[in-house]
Amino acid sequence: MSRDALVIAEQRILPGETRKLEIPIVRLYTDTSMFLPVYIKHGKKPGPTLFVSAAIHGDELNGIEIISRLINSKSVKNLRGTLIAVPLVNAYGVLNLDRYLPDRRDLNRSFPGSKKGSLASRLAHIFMTEIVQQCDYGIDLHTGAIHRSNLPQIRANLDDKETLSMAQAFGAPVLINSNLRDGSLRESANELGIPILLYEAGEALRFDEVSIRAGYRGIINVMRHLEMLSKRSSKKPPIKPFIARESGWVRAPDSGFVMHQRELGDFVNKGDVLAVIKDPFGDVIDNIKSHTAGIIIGKQNIPLVHEGEAVYHIAYVNKAQESVVEHIERFHNNLGSTDLPSEPLLDR
Repeated sequence: MSRDALVIAEQRILPGETRKLEIPIVRLYTDTSMFLPVYIKHGKKPGPTLFVSAAIHGDELNGIEIISRLINSKSVKNLRGTLIAVPLVNAYGVLNLDRYLPDRRDLNRSFPGSKKGSLASRLAHIFMTEIVQQCDYGIDLHTGAIHRSNLPQIRANLDDKETLSMAQAFGAPVLINSNLRDGSLRESANELGIPILLYEAGEALRFDEVSIRAGYRGIINVMRHLEMLSKRSSKKPPIKPFIARESGWVRAPDSGFVMHQRELGDFVNKGDVLAVIKDPFGDVIDNIKSHTAGIIIGKQNIPLVHEGEAVYHIAYVNKAQESVVEHIERFHNNLGSTDLPSEPLLDR
């Protein structure tokens, strides 16, 4: 909470100063230098330190644009505390349009890392020591995997009251209580006592305007909740998210061509037909049916499936369909309001 100089990668950032740093990481075998790009806004007034990170998986691009809009927004001009934003954690993966690092390891299974480990372990160690350990809170931005889309959602340890209050402030339509995975950034941050939210929205290798707007707005909401930014009154009621304690995938009962009947954000009951599977002649082979009541939060986009392949991800909730439809509509309507940077909308 003090306004001392902040030291990152041996660089001193004074109160009231905004800096862009390039933290050296492991070079390519072509002897090309690689850097971890970091934006720091060290406010003059005391307050928490929040990190926002994106592209831990190199093919998950929405978060890069979210951070771009965040750091160029007038909303963060009079910041209390410190914002540390890292738009490209896995620059190697972004270069290769790949989820993984060149050593084929998943960076989000390599934390807290080590100075003398694998490439993934070394990068995780740099990120933990230079960024995460400096912070009080964190927000990590993700998308669905390649050819899969996610409804904007927050995954977090909702059994922790402070994390739950941050998640509710974010304003995503669905919150999922997610277990900590070995080697994940969330697990390592949790061991340091740092509450962290994982935002999931959109699809790998694509910009999705709804997901980007929701992510940008959610971070601003959390910063207001943490009193890093002044709170503003709004004529629109805040989104009260649905909280799911569990979620699961619905798998294809047969192989074939998929004709989707339901979309992201739809509420479904047990036994509802989600999609029809056909053969190449157009004859119906089977139906994909929901095994539970809930909200569709993830969906495969390719209209081809093999038997047993995951097609729909459902968050288990028991709300009435009418309330879910109204809730999702209100979420989309709220994204149309102002307080966004003036960049032109991105093609979807």
